[in-house]
Amino acid sequence: MDQTYMKERPVTGLILKMSLPMLISMLVNSLYNIVDSFFVAKISEAAMTALSLVFPVQNLINAVMIGFGVGINAVISFYLGAGESKLANKSATLGLFFATLHGIILTFACIFIMPSFLALFTNDETILELGIRYSNIAFSFSVMLAWELVFEKTFQAVGMMTASMVCMMAGCIANIILDPVLIFGPGIFPAMGIKGAALATGLGQTLSAVIYFIWYIVKPINVKFGKKYMVFERTICKKLYAVGIPATLNMALSSFLISALNVILAGYSQVYVFVLGVYYKLQTFLYLPANGIVQGMRPLIGYNYGAGEHDRVKKIYKVVTGMIVAIMAVGTIVCLVVPDKLISLFTENNDTVIAGAYALRIISAGFVASSVSVVSCGALEGLGKGMESLVISLCRYVIIIIPVAYILGRLFGGEGVWNAFWITEVITAVISYWVYYHSRR
Repeated sequence: MDQTYMKERPVTGLILKMSLPMLISMLVNSLYNIVDSFFVAKISEAAMTALSLVFPVQNLINAVMIGFGVGINAVISFYLGAGESKLANKSATLGLFFATLHGIILTFACIFIMPSFLALFTNDETILELGIRYSNIAFSFSVMLAWELVFEKTFQAVGMMTASMVCMMAGCIANIILDPVLIFGPGIFPAMGIKGAALATGLGQTLSAVIYFIWYIVKPINVKFGKKYMVFERTICKKLYAVGIPATLNMALSSFLISALNVILAGYSQVYVFVLGVYYKLQTFLYLPANGIVQGMRPLIGYNYGAGEHDRVKKIYKVVTGMIVAIMAVGTIVCLVVPDKLISLFTENNDTVIAGAYALRIISAGFVASSVSVVSCGALEGLGKGMESLVISLCRYVIIIIPVAYILGRLFGGEGVWNAFWITEVITAVISYWVYYHSRR
């Protein structure tokens, strides 16, 4: 496959071509998150609360897998742009080995810590039991998730976005179909409750990984996995982790933030914990599509950077920023106009709906500003500047928002915490652009 088109075709059309399949698959993935939570909420409000409390650890596992996948993607794209195909093959093979190791470790470690972790946020035995049931099954598929994401990032690195879209959508659609079947057990199927939701998630991830593997065998790509490429070269390993670790931390920090906010909000009411969990499900409709565009951007920036096309790198950044601003603007309007309708998808409790609608209106004030941070992080990862990207995420998820949320909570109660979101996004947007501008120079 000739990939020189990445540095030759007009930027806007190329970004759309690379991003559109990812955008579609991310929208389907967003729908899965909503449907999954919708059916779990039908079990009980306690089940939805349990899912919200498990989410940070589940997100941590995803962060490790996706973050390391970003490292694989960036290194492969760079070597392909530089014309070093053998080094690209070695990077992919070593990436698969390390990702598998990560999956095995996380499976056992996260299942072991879950009872103690959940006990930090609630003493309700029903919620604790439901959370443990869900996590024991969901976390058992960590290796399958690792394989899925290694193939995903490798296919994206060579520009096979349509193939990646098909594989991702197959898993998400299977998950959506299996949710009601395994949770409620219509006909001959047993009703598994919250365990069915976890099993549906794991089977969806497994299906995606299997389809990727079949595609790789039937229609080979120009990056190869193989025993002969299993050479532990220090330079490649260092590059993989130099981007992978900061990218993992970038995503894992959101888990830390959710846990910290759960602690703060639990001091006021469990309703606020519930609302926070619902918000993080709803916001996937914005940030996953935005991430789809970033995924299309990342290999383009990495390839052009490796090929020395620095003017194209600048233009790609500007065009992608405009696209994500448009997505965030639409999300802001929706959250301002029908927030109560969104919250009522997950609960029939009128007080909870009112509290959730208020939260969405406040939080949405920072959506547009967050575009700068999202694009800057992705662009810096594509350039191989993982530490600079981490600085932005630290500001966004730890350094600014947690102290602001604590202070506003003390001053105005639980409702004051929601203002920490938009305040943080505005401040971080300024920092993000400054960091990106100076790192690019």
